[in-house]
Amino acid sequence: MREQEMADTQLIRKIAKIVDEAKTSNASHHRKLKELSAVRSKSPSLHQFSVAFTKTVTPLFQILKRTASVERVVRFVSVFASAQESNDASANDEFLEDFLKFLLVGATAANKTVRFRACQIISEIILRLPDDSEVSNELWDEVIELMKFRVVDKVPLIRTLAVRALSRFVNDSENIDILDLFLEVLPLEQNSEVRKTIILSLPPSNTTSQVIIDCTMDVSESVRKAAYCVIANKFPLQSLSIKHRTIILQRGLADRSLAVSKECLKLMTDRWLAKCCNGDPVELLKYLDVETYESVGESVMESLLRDGLVKLHNGESIQQYILPASTNERSKDYSTGIQLMEPEVSLYWRTVCKHLQMEAQAKGSDAAATIGTEAAIYAAEASDNNDLLDRILPETVSDYIDLVKVHIEAGANYHFASRQLLLLGEMLDFSDATIRKAASSFVQNLLHRSLEHEVDDEGNKVVIGDGINLGGDRDWAIAVARLARKVHCATSEFEEVILGVVEELARPCSERTADFLQWMHSLAVTGLLLENAKSFHWAVEPTELLQSLLLPGAKHVHLDVQRVAVRCLGLFGLLENKPSEELIKQLRISYVKGPSIISTVACKALFDFGMWHGPQEVDRAMGQNILSLLQEYNMPSSPINFSDTDGDSNIKLVDLLYAGFATNNWGGALENDDSESVQAVLGEGFAKILLLSEKDPSIPASLHPLLLSKLISLYFSDESRDLQRLKQCLSVFFEHYASLSANHKKCLSTSFIPVMRSMWPGIDGNSGGSFMVSNMRKRAIQASRFMLQMMQAPLYVKGTGVEDDNGYEESPQLIDGSAQPSVEYGEEGLAMRIAIEVLRFKVKKTPAEKSYVVALCRLLASLHFRLSEQGPVKIMRRLLSRVCECVIGEKDLVKELKQMAERLKGLDKHPDQDLLEDEAKLIFVPQTPAPCSTRPSRLRRQVRHEEVSSDEENSPAFVKSVVPTIHGTLGPRSQRASKTAAMTKITASKAVSIEEDSDEDEDSDVTSEEMNQMS
Repeated sequence: MREQEMADTQLIRKIAKIVDEAKTSNASHHRKLKELSAVRSKSPSLHQFSVAFTKTVTPLFQILKRTASVERVVRFVSVFASAQESNDASANDEFLEDFLKFLLVGATAANKTVRFRACQIISEIILRLPDDSEVSNELWDEVIELMKFRVVDKVPLIRTLAVRALSRFVNDSENIDILDLFLEVLPLEQNSEVRKTIILSLPPSNTTSQVIIDCTMDVSESVRKAAYCVIANKFPLQSLSIKHRTIILQRGLADRSLAVSKECLKLMTDRWLAKCCNGDPVELLKYLDVETYESVGESVMESLLRDGLVKLHNGESIQQYILPASTNERSKDYSTGIQLMEPEVSLYWRTVCKHLQMEAQAKGSDAAATIGTEAAIYAAEASDNNDLLDRILPETVSDYIDLVKVHIEAGANYHFASRQLLLLGEMLDFSDATIRKAASSFVQNLLHRSLEHEVDDEGNKVVIGDGINLGGDRDWAIAVARLARKVHCATSEFEEVILGVVEELARPCSERTADFLQWMHSLAVTGLLLENAKSFHWAVEPTELLQSLLLPGAKHVHLDVQRVAVRCLGLFGLLENKPSEELIKQLRISYVKGPSIISTVACKALFDFGMWHGPQEVDRAMGQNILSLLQEYNMPSSPINFSDTDGDSNIKLVDLLYAGFATNNWGGALENDDSESVQAVLGEGFAKILLLSEKDPSIPASLHPLLLSKLISLYFSDESRDLQRLKQCLSVFFEHYASLSANHKKCLSTSFIPVMRSMWPGIDGNSGGSFMVSNMRKRAIQASRFMLQMMQAPLYVKGTGVEDDNGYEESPQLIDGSAQPSVEYGEEGLAMRIAIEVLRFKVKKTPAEKSYVVALCRLLASLHFRLSEQGPVKIMRRLLSRVCECVIGEKDLVKELKQMAERLKGLDKHPDQDLLEDEAKLIFVPQTPAPCSTRPSRLRRQVRHEEVSSDEENSPAFVKSVVPTIHGTLGPRSQRASKTAAMTKITASKAVSIEEDSDEDEDSDVTSEEMNQMS
């Protein structure tokens, strides 16, 4: 027995010596592996060697730090276990099975270090193991099942190693559940390294392609880079759909990380361009459907041109599409010798010409800014770019016009190429009078070109396109306008030419002989004029255009004519120095009485007017009494009924727009455009007003909490579920609103209770079935946590926006939220509002009131107070004792509130001193200065008159005033005295001790799932 022990000890020493020597350098591993194999072959039995080997490497499982020497030992052990020697393959397999069984024990250990090392060695062995190794299926199944279990380990590094180990089996059809497991845990994984490892392990398939492409939007730079690497190596260009190709390039080329954008560029150039397209950029553009994804095609060409990957061969130019022909032939038929361009070719040449023009201008500017040899070099480079541009563009303007005409007359299939060629016109020289005359005639033809239409089965004419812009396409209208401004570049010449066309097209409309297509054409050209005009310095009186075309168009029987006319009215009003009464009245009527498609356009116009001229100026244009505008602003006491208003001039603009939220007659969004909805326009418009309220205080401050409450409720309502643009707009708005100003935080704090009351079922008359009640509570809890998150967001530092190299303004810096100057802007003010709201309810509560109070108290327990705010700390300590009495039956909640009371006690520097009544009033009635105004002094006076006092703000009456009117009563609690009076009684009374034990036990109506969400 003793001899056996000595033999084992001697064997362990031999193995330990070899392992110890192997940790010094990887170069010695090959020699040491042979020595260790010799020791194994000379051992009395393989089992004895396996036991000695496991004892030798056991200390390795106690080392957590990943030093170089330890990692070399891990590598050496893994290589030895997975090595397959040809002379004794059975011994290798037997040893591997024994060692794997030992590792499986470690992988199930409670100690995280042991689990980590075991999983690390298992993953290394699996990845190194040859395919011909003989391991029992039962053992492999056990290893796989254990690794699948470790994929959800609480330690991220162990999860990473488990994913690496399973990556070898993910392609196996017998282990399809491994792929399902990866796809299941990937969206839930919080650690970026684990997500990266999963992405690298996914096989190429239709199932995984979408998942990998989604990871190009991951928050982690390394995960996004890994996603592009996987796409490059595992997904050929032809295997991806057009949509997936464009998404990959759109996201990657515009990624904020330079490393990720380089990886995407490498994917595009090395894999797609070089291997799949033979280095031809036009061929690559054909894979991207540039007619649908034009912006992606532009980004691809800009990236290739910027990196010098576009090589122009001799003779390649646009001129090759204009074959030489005699003058007589060309005069008879300008299409003679013109070859049509494919969409990809037209985009290719436009981007190349634009790049050459910009390079020439940049080099020319550099030459002008320097002197000497450097200036000469820059000037030579600019000259080379200009010469190359001249060789590419058509030789004459006549050739250019003929080329564009042929493409336009070729039909809808060449509409995209026609627009690309129109944009090339900006690079031509029209200084010669003869050339400019020919170009002007061509522009006139473009403006007079009628809208395309088709006839349906019933014989009705249907406009092709959007029915608003010239040519039925906004991009086409922009191209025509840019060409027209290039040709007519003299002062006011552009406006005069377009206005002449408008007068000619509007003549049948004035004579009432035009059909709806002629109306829409004349209004489309008018819209082009109004969009690009700088002012009303025209030869024709603008009011004549308003009276003869725009107002009659807005009253036309055809809805498409109404829509484009209302849009023109909005553009017309932005050019006016003061809005006209007739124009405003017509927009109000269209907003109130029109169908959804008309009301949406009118709503946009009214918001534009309100932000451009100011709502008071718009109301003044409607003849409202100026003195009434200086009075305190109050919303109407009863909801506005749209069926009775008819654009009533006595209703203020903000009231009229706000009333649109409560109207159910708008209908849904237009098909394929979720932004074309009145609700979406209202939400976006009021969000802009609130976001700019500090710089433009045209809306009274008393309305800000009301508007903010509505936006928060709308964001969490079912109404916005299908309005993705509105959801995106509001998410960006909420992200920045609270951090822009301390007054915004005060507005948010004021809106908190009204939002909760409006969203909680059974409060303020809200109702719903049992299933609806549960969902409404969850939604209200989610909204409360969202508002608290905004309250806790730090403020931006004023005036720290800095432009980066691309001319974009970087995000403003943040300051610590603890530097906020007043209680009203911090969590202290919100805590006191919540506490007083809780105290409004009687001892006997309805189930809805119970759940509401419990939800508020749970949120209250999560708020924090600052040490510097001693007054609020003392007040909250007294309030908290009474709050606990309201939820005495909730043991866990009382415990949380008791812990909060202990925290407040620790913050109270002078617990023996009581807060005086005047000090308590001062906390609730702070002297808040009026916001700075950039408008004239008369408007600053108006804002000062319209602000409400802080005492009114803190009163129940004020809280009720900022909540939209809802049928039903609030109960006697809403009629109690103001918070100041309540606080006077509280500060005069003695603090009530918090009793944990109580004889009374009330059951809460909040479900356990909701309680978990609140905690």
